[in-house]
Amino acid sequence: MPDIDVNVLRCAVTVLSLLVFAGIVGWAYARRNRERFEDQGALVLSDEDVALQGGRHE
Repeated sequence: MPDIDVNVLRCAVTVLSLLVFAGIVGWAYARRNRERFEDQGALVLSDEDVALQGGRHE
């Protein structure tokens, strides 16, 4: 196994973490997800009693 300096490993983990974060942000702000997220966000403010319906909102 090649000798890997701990700083190279730290740098690789940092770059990988940044790429994963950018991917998650890109997914969250994608236009194709907007309607679904708005619908799910409205469920929180809904006046319906979801607990009595088995916890699911259809």
